[in-house]
Amino acid sequence: MEDQACPRCKTTKYRNPSLKLMVNVCGHTLCESCVDLLFLKGSGACPECMVPLRRNNFRVQLFEDPMVEKEVDIRRRILRDYNKREEDFGTLEEYNDYLEEIEDIVYNLCNNIEIIETNKRIEAYKRDNREVIQRNKTRVGRDESALEEMLELERVQEESRKKELDELETEHKKKKARDKQALIEELMYSGKDAAQIVTEFAEKAEKQREEEKQLPPPKLSNEFSTGIKFGQTADPTLIPVPKSEEGPLFVYEPLIAITDGPTPPPTNEIESLGYISHIRAETQQENAGGFTATMACERALQEALQGLFYTPTAGVAVGI
Repeated sequence: MEDQACPRCKTTKYRNPSLKLMVNVCGHTLCESCVDLLFLKGSGACPECMVPLRRNNFRVQLFEDPMVEKEVDIRRRILRDYNKREEDFGTLEEYNDYLEEIEDIVYNLCNNIEIIETNKRIEAYKRDNREVIQRNKTRVGRDESALEEMLELERVQEESRKKELDELETEHKKKKARDKQALIEELMYSGKDAAQIVTEFAEKAEKQREEEKQLPPPKLSNEFSTGIKFGQTADPTLIPVPKSEEGPLFVYEPLIAITDGPTPPPTNEIESLGYISHIRAETQQENAGGFTATMACERALQEALQGLFYTPTAGVAVGI
């Protein structure tokens, strides 16, 4: 950023650290002093491309590349009218084509390609989709209003919480001063032993400190007084979500499998008894996924032994 210079007066950021570069719609930059001189007579043109400029269109350059500033300005202006959403299209392919059209328009305007034809294309779109554009602008306005309302509520809650903490801190200081004065008066006028008095006050102070650690939780809320959740005021058809009472916590109970067969050998005996010798070794990919030859052998034994004790008459009385 230090090597950037004003194209009119050639002042660099290195020579003047307080240099403030301004950028206009054409994408070229001027320092703030040159902008003031340029519009001293009320009008002016860009020194590089000679495009007529307006004073209120200049803004402070945020990015190092002025072309980025130009693209940001063009994209913001185009998206103000090209404001359709995915739900406005029948298929995803149509929505992708719409997004591609926006990128083509932004690219042409940024690189000065077919400026007249592109502007005509924009005007034609605005004429053909006037109702849709206005409806989406209204919808965006409602969404922004809901967001601003939510942020305002959060700010009010934060201020209330801060005020509550300040009051608690002030009360704590006053109480500490009263306790100190009470200790001094107790030592001066009481007939008790001084060590006993100090010990009792120390225990009392320790108990108070433990109570003060448990500050009241912030009074956060996620809904309005009507029961509508924050951020949903943009749609008047929304209704409050019914509150459900929480049930008891889940308690895990081990699964008891009924196999109708002999118990398979445990994992530690599969290798020692030689079962694993009939199973191929796992590959690196299988091992990376968490599979081992012992696991495959154990599964095969479970399937082989399951149901060996099953009989069709099991649990059925057979007549003699």
